[in-house]
Amino acid sequence: DWSLYRTRARIMRKVLFLAHRIPFPPDRGDKIRSHHLLKGLASHAEVHVATFAETEADRAQEANLAQVAASHHLAQRDKALPIAGLQALASGKPVSLTAFDDRALRRWIKDTIAQQSIDTIFVFSGQMGQYVPDDFEGRVIIDLCDVDSAKFADYAAEAGGPKAWLYGREDRLLAREEARLARRADSTLLITDQEADLLRSRIDAAHALPISSLGNGIDAKLFDPSKVKPHPELTSEEGPHFVFTGQMDYLPNHNAAFWVIEELMTPLRAIWPTAQFHVVGRAPLPKMTAYDGENGVRVWGEVPDVRPFLAGADIVLTPLTIARGVQNKVLEAMAMERPVLLTPEAATGIGAANGEDFIVERANTRAMLLQIEKLMSDADLRVNIGTSARKFVTKNMSWQAVYGALGKLLDTNGGIVDGANSKQATVSRQASRDAA
Repeated sequence: DWSLYRTRARIMRKVLFLAHRIPFPPDRGDKIRSHHLLKGLASHAEVHVATFAETEADRAQEANLAQVAASHHLAQRDKALPIAGLQALASGKPVSLTAFDDRALRRWIKDTIAQQSIDTIFVFSGQMGQYVPDDFEGRVIIDLCDVDSAKFADYAAEAGGPKAWLYGREDRLLAREEARLARRADSTLLITDQEADLLRSRIDAAHALPISSLGNGIDAKLFDPSKVKPHPELTSEEGPHFVFTGQMDYLPNHNAAFWVIEELMTPLRAIWPTAQFHVVGRAPLPKMTAYDGENGVRVWGEVPDVRPFLAGADIVLTPLTIARGVQNKVLEAMAMERPVLLTPEAATGIGAANGEDFIVERANTRAMLLQIEKLMSDADLRVNIGTSARKFVTKNMSWQAVYGALGKLLDTNGGIVDGANSKQATVSRQASRDAA
């Protein structure tokens, strides 16, 4: 009940929340986090929201946004990526920032800060840091989530030709922006300690900056296997059934699922001729949809609910080779008591026990196949890993803990920022502002 949050927040702080996508519905990784951050902030403060809609479905969520936001501006992001790319090349800015540059949104933010006496700006994702006015004297909290520049460095290492140059350019320019934001902010958040350490490693004198981690959580009441029936096609058709979930036009997700299709399915079906691999998630690329119906591959695209697919999976596969932060798809599968076979990259930031709560294996065909054979030959092992997985996430990965940490962040003492560094950080930030 959002009205309860707003009632409690009337005499509290006034926060401006900036997000690159409307935080409704919480049905993809970034929206899940931004949704819960907004929910947590609204329990501690009066929140004003500036964000973007990309589709008609996003626009349809504006009423939900209005329930929690004291005021809001929902800008339409319709700038084509090629146009954003050309503008970025001409301006010397990252494409990621240019794609989210909107004059009307800037005006609304400026007016709201002045009219509402905003004391804290909470920035969700690095693309939105460009909207923090240089002369804003209140608190600035920036949730980068992940080190996006490092992701583009990974892309550049895997690509060739012009793409490698473009990805390398984005890496360099985003790294510069991330460093600027970390020096500007009163607190910079990453999803995991590993990402926080990575950001520090890419910034000079980062020891003086208040960089810390604030993890993701899981809605264990929603992702509850006792409340969800398996999808009919995963129970009526022969298997075994392997499932991958995620936003499928996101390159790391596409590459991981495509690796299963090209490298794993043929040897899998040599052992289990009726094995099926279900790719579940919106916006699959044409290269992937072309495989639908072939060699046991089912490409479902967007579905109203991923839980029935997870409930019907014999094993959930997550062989990501590029991954930043905590993978919500892994937490969801674990909460649904499914055995998850994942790569070390996909396991980052989840302190679960390999062999007990999930199975970690490198993205190698033979190695993955051996782990699948081990799991499929032992039904009790699959059940035990699934049971242990749910116990782990319900005990250790709660959104309620995140809400509590957000309350501390809004305290005048700086919240979860390391106190030993806070004075140095304040001096460093002031010097950066003066220099600007």
